[in-house]
Amino acid sequence: MKVLLLAGLGALFFSYYWDDNFDPASLQGARVLLTGASAGVGEELAYHYARLGSHLVLTAHTEALLQKVVGNCRKLGAPKVFFIAADMASPEVPGRVVQFALDKLGGLDYLVLNHLGATPAGTRSRSVQATRWLLQVPRPTAPSAPYLLSPGSTLLPIPTSGPAPPRPRPPHQGPASPGLEFLRDAVTRSRHLQVNFLSYVQLTSLALPSLTDSKGSLVVVSSLLGHVPTSFSSPYSAAKFALDGFFGSLRRELDVQDVNVAITMCILGLRDRASTAEEVRGVARAKAAPGPKAALAVIRGGATRAPGVFYPRRLHLLGLLRGWLPHPKAWFIRQELNVTAAATA
Repeated sequence: MKVLLLAGLGALFFSYYWDDNFDPASLQGARVLLTGASAGVGEELAYHYARLGSHLVLTAHTEALLQKVVGNCRKLGAPKVFFIAADMASPEVPGRVVQFALDKLGGLDYLVLNHLGATPAGTRSRSVQATRWLLQVPRPTAPSAPYLLSPGSTLLPIPTSGPAPPRPRPPHQGPASPGLEFLRDAVTRSRHLQVNFLSYVQLTSLALPSLTDSKGSLVVVSSLLGHVPTSFSSPYSAAKFALDGFFGSLRRELDVQDVNVAITMCILGLRDRASTAEEVRGVARAKAAPGPKAALAVIRGGATRAPGVFYPRRLHLLGLLRGWLPHPKAWFIRQELNVTAAATA
């Protein structure tokens, strides 16, 4: 038993510090579709790909920010750079984005999924008082048709008989529960799930035939919250766990069918953006990871077809810790938050 334990620790140490066989020249001329490219890690990813000589199609919600990034990529030496402003909250948009990339680049070698929808106020501030948005009564709206990825990699609408009438909500009792309220308010959360999960599935389904032809790579930028749940982040964490489950299963399905498309899941810590830092200032003790270094780790992982990337690398240890301590006590959870028992009562 001791031998097995030492061997396991040795293998973990070896994988933690072992350098990869990344060849920057392999990305010269690569055709890349990058989402969420207007700021943060996505912007840094665009700049790294531009320096390495890749052909780029960039997309994000805000056209003005995209134009700035495109101009900088051209200065850095990108041979081809195109952009398309797109709101992934609309179910028909992923199809337009993928078709635009195929028309401009003639195919895809990399699909890098990095976009992130706006999280409802309070779900990332780690504050009980800030979750009062969950008590709002939703307006009845017709939900868009859900989608299903068939075994043949075709995105199919699931037939529905029309929107169900909204159910009356009982008076709220007790402390706010983001998880339960998130499920009850599924209609109002449809935009969040469409942007942070369903659009990832749609983009993947539509780009997969081209990636299969080029023996390309899917690179999915996710979060530690897709591995380790934390307080007051139920909607965000739910979407990230869904990404991990979907792409983990898809990887196995592609392997069984001998489809040579790599899937790299990139688990990043706190994003190095002013808005993100402000959200957790004085609440969480986590420190932001530098954007350029995190982006380079993502690119190296995708280029070497690694199954997973953790940045900073210590996040891998935190993921393993969850397996050893799946149900931490409340006092342990509070160590990551600047709250007290009285504040959470």
